[in-house]
Amino acid sequence: LNASGLPVYALDIPSGLNGDTGQPPAPGSPVVRARATLTFLAAKPGLLTGCGRDAAGDIALADLQAAQPAYDGVIEAEALVNTPARWLAHLPRRRHDGHKGSYGSVAIVGGAHGMVGAPLLAARGALYLGAGKVHVVSLAADAPRVDSAQPELMLHTWGTLDLGSMQALAVGPGMSTAKDAEAALDHLLDRMLSSRIPAVFDADALNLFAKVPALLAHLTQLAQSGVPVVLTPHPLEAARLLQLDAPTVQRDRLAAAKALVNRTGAVVVLKGSGTVIAAPGMTPAVNPTGNGGLASGGTGDVLTGMVGALLAQGMPAREAALSAVWLHGRAADDLVASGEGPIGLHASELCAPARRALNALLASDTRG
Repeated sequence: LNASGLPVYALDIPSGLNGDTGQPPAPGSPVVRARATLTFLAAKPGLLTGCGRDAAGDIALADLQAAQPAYDGVIEAEALVNTPARWLAHLPRRRHDGHKGSYGSVAIVGGAHGMVGAPLLAARGALYLGAGKVHVVSLAADAPRVDSAQPELMLHTWGTLDLGSMQALAVGPGMSTAKDAEAALDHLLDRMLSSRIPAVFDADALNLFAKVPALLAHLTQLAQSGVPVVLTPHPLEAARLLQLDAPTVQRDRLAAAKALVNRTGAVVVLKGSGTVIAAPGMTPAVNPTGNGGLASGGTGDVLTGMVGALLAQGMPAREAALSAVWLHGRAADDLVASGEGPIGLHASELCAPARRALNALLASDTRG
C-alpha cells in the first residue's frame, strides 16, 4: 500500500498501528501511512502520538451518533485531546491598572560555560508569554552581562540574585551536570521548599535528578508537599529518570508519562510527536499542535521559558503546562503555514507567533 503511489485512506486506525500507543506491535513492523483517517466513536490516543501522526494523516471523527450518556461512568477515557477549552479560563488577563509586578518575576537558571544561549532562549520564551520581569541566572562566570538582541532581559551570575523574590523558576537549560550545577540545583530545591516557589525543570536539571538519587528524592518531597512542579523531559531524559531506555519510553508514551508522575508527584510534559501532559490524579492529555519543524536545538528551552512565564503569572501547574505546550506547537504550525518551515525553523522564531496565538485566544474569549 505504501509503495503503490495511490492515495491511501484508513478507517478507524491505519493498519499495523496500535491505537493506544501510536506504535507498531514490534519495532520495524509495517504501518500503513494514510493521507487521512476516518476514526469511529472517539479519537484514539495512538492517532495523536508516537508514529500515529505520520501514519494517520488528517483525522476526522465519526461518532456514529453514539449515545454518550450510556458510556459515562462505564468507559473512562485513556487520554484527552489538549484544546484551549481546557485551560483558557486560567490564562492571565491584562488590566489597565496592572504593572510589571502584577505579572510575576521568573528566573531562568542554567547556562554553564559554552551553553549560555540555552537560558537566553528560555528567557525570550518567558518574555513573549507575558512575564512581568525575566531574569537569567548563568552558572558560567564568563556569561554575558546583557543580551543586546533582547535588552529587556536582566542577566546575573549565580549567587547575585535573590531567588526567593521570584514568582517562578525555570531550571536546567544549558546547566550541565557538573558538581557546581549539582550544588546549585540542591540549593534551589531548598529555596523552593522554604518559599513555595513554583518551578519547571528541563534538560540538565532532569539529567541531574536521574544521576543523583538524593536530588530526585528532594524533588519528590517538594512536589508531594504541594509546591507546583513541572518536568519537561524528552524521551531520553524520561528514560533516564525511569531507568529505562528511550525506545521503551516511546513504545508507550502515555504509560511512561504516568509512571513519571507516579514517581515524582509532578506535572510531566513528555515531549515528542503528540506531546503527553500528565498530572497527579488527572487523565493525561495529548497535544495536537506542532510539527517536525520543532526538531531542532533550543525549541525545548523556549517551551521551558513559556511554562515558567505562565507559572509566574499565577496559572496552576497543569494548566500552565497544557497551554504552553499548545501555544508552542501552534507557533510552529503558524510558521509552517506561512512558509517559514518546517525545514530550517529555529527556536527563537517561535516566540512572536506564540505571543500572537495567545493574544488571539484572549481576544476571542467572550468571558473577558
